[in-house]
Amino acid sequence: MINGLRWRTRAGTPWRDVPERYGPWDRVYDLFRRWQRDGAWKHILTELQAQADAKELITWDVSVDSTVCRAHQHAAGAAKRGISRRSRPAVSRANRTTTASDAPGAA
Repeated sequence: MINGLRWRTRAGTPWRDVPERYGPWDRVYDLFRRWQRDGAWKHILTELQAQADAKELITWDVSVDSTVCRAHQHAAGAAKRGISRRSRPAVSRANRTTTASDAPGAA
């Protein structure tokens, strides 16, 4: 059955396509789900990573490509809560009185 798990994982096929030589497909699936529920897969992965790390076979570098970190298409123009800028009354700035020295060409 473990070979059936390995075959199915490697082939990427549906569970019903596991060859009969590995046993009934539903028994192979039950074993997979049991190990998944009790944390066996996580334990196996952790142990394999620890062994590979002890032998310095793993490089723990992380690279993030910004092309996969995009905002949703609707994120750019979402309506904000509260008063929108368009519905606010225009605020006029206090006009300064122009003096002779502020006038263009006065010098």
